[in-house]
Amino acid sequence: MLLDPSLEDTDYIEDCEVCCNPISVAYGFEEGEIQYFNTTTIDQ
Repeated sequence: MLLDPSLEDTDYIEDCEVCCNPISVAYGFEEGEIQYFNTTTIDQ
C-alpha cells in the first residue's frame, strides 16, 4: 500500500490485498510525517 503525503488527511475504501474484502483506510500527514493510520473492515 502506497501512501501519498501530499494529500494530508485521506479516507478511502480499498480491497484487502490478502482476502479481497473491502476495508476503510484513513491516514494523515503533517509536514511530511505520518500522524495516524487506521484501517477498518467493512461488514457486508
